[in-house]
Amino acid sequence: MDSTQRVARRALAAAALTSVAVLATACASSSTTTPSTNAAPATPDSTAPATTPAATPAAPATTPAAPSGPGPCPTTSLRVKLGASQGTAGSVYTTIVFTNTSTATCTLYGYPGVSLTTGRPGTQIGKAAKENPATPRQLVTLHPQKSANALLRIVDAGNYPASTCGPKNSSYLQVYPPNQTTQVYIRYRTVGCAKPVTLMTVDAVRPGSGSGA
Repeated sequence: MDSTQRVARRALAAAALTSVAVLATACASSSTTTPSTNAAPATPDSTAPATTPAATPAAPATTPAAPSGPGPCPTTSLRVKLGASQGTAGSVYTTIVFTNTSTATCTLYGYPGVSLTTGRPGTQIGKAAKENPATPRQLVTLHPQKSANALLRIVDAGNYPASTCGPKNSSYLQVYPPNQTTQVYIRYRTVGCAKPVTLMTVDAVRPGSGSGA
């Protein structure tokens, strides 16, 4: 081999070595690439809704207490007497009048309890007065010195045979004001029935002193 051929081979070998070196450098560069330091940091989305804390339940509204009204009239605050009376065929109608003698307003509601007795106190004669359902209960407010009344009907005991009635003389009406357990006595002489015969019927109390039927 002459000198010219040897020079050509050396040139080709040098060129090949140079290409290999270039390729190795390129591969090393691509494998060590780092992210750009100029990238902006991530920021929260300003359009996202803000977190709202859970609502606290509202306290229920306080219901004001109802104003207290006048209480029931106690027996000790009442003057009880008979008012106007009227007789009809076989019966007598009379009013029982309740007057508030105290300095405080009070109320009556419903029916009084009424019966005939032999004394004060004494033995009750027969059945107590039956409540008249045709007169509904109503609340009656009694200011001091004001009155309410209940109409009482008493059937003549002579309308019944003696064997059915068991006639017995009375001396008083025993009266319990509505919703009270203390009675009063009103002198009243008549003939009652000791046997279970309904002689008396009483209405619910209503305002005023009343009048005869």
